[in-house]
Amino acid sequence: MTTSVMWFRRDLRLHDQPALREAVEAGPDGVVPLFVLDDKLWEAAGPVRRAGLVAVLRDMSERIDGLHVVHGDPRTEVPRVARAVEAASVHVSGDHGPYGAARDRAVEEALADQDVPLVRTGSAYAVSPGRITKSDGSPYRVFTPFYRAWREHGWRAPAPAVRSAPWIRPEGRTHRIPDVSLPDGLELPALGEEAARRRWHSWVDDVGAYDDVRNLPGRDETSRMSPHLKWGTIHPRTMLADLAERRSAGADAYARELAFRDFYADVLHHRPDSASGYYDRKFEAMRYDAPGDGFKAWQDGTTGFPIVDAGMRQLRGEGWMHNRVRMIVASFLVKDLHVEWTHGARHFLEWLVDGDLASNQHGWQWTAGCGTDASPFFRVFNPTTQGAKFDPEGAYVRRWVPELRDVETRYVHEPWKAPAPPADYPAPVVDHAEERTEALARYDEIR
Repeated sequence: MTTSVMWFRRDLRLHDQPALREAVEAGPDGVVPLFVLDDKLWEAAGPVRRAGLVAVLRDMSERIDGLHVVHGDPRTEVPRVARAVEAASVHVSGDHGPYGAARDRAVEEALADQDVPLVRTGSAYAVSPGRITKSDGSPYRVFTPFYRAWREHGWRAPAPAVRSAPWIRPEGRTHRIPDVSLPDGLELPALGEEAARRRWHSWVDDVGAYDDVRNLPGRDETSRMSPHLKWGTIHPRTMLADLAERRSAGADAYARELAFRDFYADVLHHRPDSASGYYDRKFEAMRYDAPGDGFKAWQDGTTGFPIVDAGMRQLRGEGWMHNRVRMIVASFLVKDLHVEWTHGARHFLEWLVDGDLASNQHGWQWTAGCGTDASPFFRVFNPTTQGAKFDPEGAYVRRWVPELRDVETRYVHEPWKAPAPPADYPAPVVDHAEERTEALARYDEIR
C-alpha cells in the first residue's frame, strides 16, 4: 500500500494544482489532504485574514468531504501525520517567503529522519522566485527589465484539474476549523475555489477596458481577484492563459499586474530582510514622527481629506482597498503625517483579507521611496488633486463617506471650501502644502 500526504498551504484548490497531481501519482492507495494551523502564522494574521482563511478552508473541506486539519508546529505535525499513514512522500507547492522557506527546510529535515521526502512542485506564482535573473546571475532591482525577462521566460500551461483523489484520513486527533468573528461592520466577499473561478470568469471578458478604468475607484471595475490569489484558490497561470485569449491593452495591463506580484515575491526571496526593514537602507536615517492623533485619524478615516478617508473606511468595511487609493493613503501617512511606512504596512496586514507580505511591504516601500524601483520620495501625492483626478464625480467618496453625500461635486474633494461645510465631517488634520515642504526638507537631510 503506497500513500502520500498533500500538505496544503496557499494553494487551496483542485484546478491547476501540480503538487496535488504529484501527490495522487505518488500515493495511488491514499492521499491525506492536510492543513496545519500554524500558530506562528495564525497569530500574526489578525481577524480579517483569519476569517478569510477559515472561509477558504471550509470551502475546501466541503468539496473533498473533509480536510484533515491539525493545529500546531508543522515540524512536529507533518511528520506525525506522515508516520500515521506510512506515507512514502509529502507534497507541497514551494514557499519562497522568509518564514515559509525556513519552515519547509525544518520539516524536510524532520521527515528525512523517517526516510520520507518533502516534494516541492510549483509555487504560488507564474514564475517562481529565483528563476529570473540578469545575465550575471544577480536578481533584478527594477521592475521594467524584470517584466521583459518575465515575459520572455514564460510559464507553464495550467495543469489539468484533479477530478478525483483517493483521499484518506489518519486515525487519531484532528481539529475542527475554528470560528472567527469579524470586526463589526466588515463583510468579506465569497471565498473558495468556485467563488474565485466564478468571479474571474464573470470579469475577464471585460478585461479590454481594464487599462482605462483600473485607476478609477468610483467605477469599481477592477477584478478583485487579490483575495483569491492570496489563498491560492486560483493560480495566476490559469488567469494568464485566459488573458492570452483576449489580446488587448487591458489584458496586457492586467498581466503586468500579475508580473508585479511575481516581482515583489522575487525581491523578498532575495532580500528577506526587506519584510520588516528598508530595501534602500539609506532611508533608515529618515526622520519620522511617532504615531499620534494624526495616525489615529488616518486609521479611522477621519483626516478631513475625503479620498484618504474613503479608502481607510473601505478597508474597515471590506477588508480590501482599491489599488490607486492604497498609494494615496500610503503617501499621506508617510509624507503628510511623517509616520514611518512600517506602521502603515502593519495596519494594512491587520485589515486586508488579501494581505500578502511581499506585495504589501514592497508596495509601501515603493510609495515611501525606499523600495525597488521606488517612486521618488519627492513625488508627494496631493490627496485633493488625486481625488479630483481619479474620482471626478465623487462616487467613491460618497459611497464610503456618507457625511459628504449631499456635498456639491465641485466641493466633494475639498468640502472645507463649500459655502456650508458639513458639520459632521472633520476639518483637514494638516495643511498639505506645508507638510509637503516639511517632507522634502526631511528628505534633503539624508540625500
